[in-house]
Amino acid sequence: MKVIVGIKRVVDPYVKVRVNADGSGVDLTNAKMAVNPFCEIAVEEAIRMKEAGSASEVVVVSVGPSQAQEQLRTALALGADRGILVESEKSLDPLAIAKILKAISEKESADLVILGKQSIDSDNNQTGQMLAALCGWPQGTFACKAEVEGDQIVVTREIDGGEQTVKLSIPAVVTTDLRLNEPRYASLPNIMKAKKKPIDLLQIGDLGVNIESKLKTLGVNAPEERTAGVMVESVDDLVSKLKTEAKVI
Repeated sequence: MKVIVGIKRVVDPYVKVRVNADGSGVDLTNAKMAVNPFCEIAVEEAIRMKEAGSASEVVVVSVGPSQAQEQLRTALALGADRGILVESEKSLDPLAIAKILKAISEKESADLVILGKQSIDSDNNQTGQMLAALCGWPQGTFACKAEVEGDQIVVTREIDGGEQTVKLSIPAVVTTDLRLNEPRYASLPNIMKAKKKPIDLLQIGDLGVNIESKLKTLGVNAPEERTAGVMVESVDDLVSKLKTEAKVI
């Protein structure tokens, strides 16, 4: 079984981001970049499947600038077999990414695609669902457990009321939630080995997909600075402030 894992290059979650002066987006100048945390979980799950003998090959795919090869190397150091980078300097919307992943899945004859449920920069939580719809494959989203059983995969997914278990026929799409696993750290020998693993560079034009976006960003603003808290003398003072100042009741 060949597993495709999508990974996204995002600003390191421990870095405080800054907004461009013109409000066009986030300033990425000299920003520390990393693999999206949910994508790390997806990579770990695919590697565990390979270690268990369920998967024969793990291919990591990213869409982004040439610098995204660094994040692909990180995934290769964790145990993925090879990488594919679809080069794009533009920030693409979820539908465009889903179209690209569909083309890659068809090209690679993938049996399973694992994605993080969302990225920490845009938080759209859409790509996995769109990919499944485009491919006509079953999907198991928000997975907290996944087990391959022959030509099926059993996914336990987190829902509002608790958990739901679904059995999907392969090929399928799975998106990962936080409780699925704990990603490993790359060892120094594996980091060195990853430098020799192949990364194929593709252009969007090579895949024959239309990435024209129907979305337009009107503006990006930093959240307002939080004001300091105040002490109140009584419950009546608290209720009064909630009514007159915070206006939440």
